[in-house]
Amino acid sequence: MAATMIALYKTPPDQEKFDTHYFGTHLPLVQKIPGLVKVEVCRFTGKEAPYYLMATLYFNSREERKMGLNSPEGKATSVDLPNFAESGQFTIAFADIV
Repeated sequence: MAATMIALYKTPPDQEKFDTHYFGTHLPLVQKIPGLVKVEVCRFTGKEAPYYLMATLYFNSREERKMGLNSPEGKATSVDLPNFAESGQFTIAFADIV
């Protein structure tokens, strides 16, 4: 069963600074995670949008997701998170594709 990790980011105080770091530094780190099949990044639109950005990371299985996120490359993405998103500004969720 395919598995995902979803990261939801609230609107940052400085969107330009967030985007520069996210797309220039964080996303390239994410793309190095072993076992990652695909990553999609969506920007929410509309005044009432509850989030600013959503990233969905796709893996072939829960096991591959766990392995990838626990790898040095996966851990590097966690270490980078505070460089652009403050605590409480993001939510991480795991889901299976049904």
